[in-house]
Amino acid sequence: MADDDMLSWDESVFRDEHVLELDYLPEAFLHRDEQMETLKYAFRPAVRGSRPLNVMARGPPGTGKTTAVQKLFDELAGVNDVEAIRVNCQVDSTRYAVFSRLFEGLFEYEPPTSGISFKKLFGQITDRLVEEDEVLTVALDDVNYLFYEGEASETLYSLLRAHEAHSGAKIGVIIVSSDLELDVIEALDGRVQSVFRPEEVYFGAYGEGEIADILTERVERGFREGAVGPRVLDRIAEHTADSGGDLRVGIDLLRRAGLNAEMRGSADVAIEDVDTAYQKAKYVHLSRHLRGLSDSEAALIRVLADHDGEQAGDVYDAFSDRTDLGYTRYSEIINKLEKLGLIEAEYTDVDGRGRSRALSLSYDAEAVLDRLEDE
Repeated sequence: MADDDMLSWDESVFRDEHVLELDYLPEAFLHRDEQMETLKYAFRPAVRGSRPLNVMARGPPGTGKTTAVQKLFDELAGVNDVEAIRVNCQVDSTRYAVFSRLFEGLFEYEPPTSGISFKKLFGQITDRLVEEDEVLTVALDDVNYLFYEGEASETLYSLLRAHEAHSGAKIGVIIVSSDLELDVIEALDGRVQSVFRPEEVYFGAYGEGEIADILTERVERGFREGAVGPRVLDRIAEHTADSGGDLRVGIDLLRRAGLNAEMRGSADVAIEDVDTAYQKAKYVHLSRHLRGLSDSEAALIRVLADHDGEQAGDVYDAFSDRTDLGYTRYSEIINKLEKLGLIEAEYTDVDGRGRSRALSLSYDAEAVLDRLEDE
């Protein structure tokens, strides 16, 4: 390799590494014009001081749903008398936690951690909206986590009926789900179904050409000129498409490939840097799901790493020794982890014991444990 292809000790292949972080909000939001128009149509009434339409945004992971909401809410944040608050339901997965986040967004300080009932918390939020004549726009991002915890119906009921509980309260809701197997409307209580008639916006998986377009923009902003060539970008787009079109895989892959090139002291990212990085970048959504697990849920994952493929009863014995939790809670955790795609629970016939579930990890145990330790 020629000297001019080598990095000096104070050089980098990156121009702005922040552009390659997963929470970076890009200036250019490509291939989502139709979805953005629907969102703007639904929330245009808020700009006029009226309650907006509700929206359900669905699509596979990494297809721009959260970015679309952030773009919309950035615009709404500049409008007088409109409050735009996004709640990450992977973190805030109960009704009380959601409304605590709304309280914090409105008042700019957290509510007391104890001693305040939901009714009082709810009342303070609606009082504020009426007194200030504000419209509250709420995004329940990763709303599927509220369903996994059995909290979705109560949370949505409180939001959608707020104007009945407190005349003059105006709230519009966007729910965002990446779980395509979850029939959101069907899973809600009848009382919520009767009032929740959302505009539907679907975010399909990006095609390989669209992925290349989006990553090209990241490369131009994030890397020094010439560091990532066309062949390298094509390989990254190919790997991303193979991962279901999840753009987060491609963005993470770009950054890791750049770091690999730096480790070699090279000023240019090579195909080998990409292929090596893909062994880690392909687990982006595994890391994301693991990040939101409680201690007891993570404990079951660790137990399964040692008891992969065993019957649920046998796994429970090991899990109980570690956590002292009862079988009911254990079953709830199994159901949640299965819905997240972290484990598989397959019913099998067991001699003398009828039918039982055999539990196994959906990913390589070593990959799971490595990422669990990083969280």
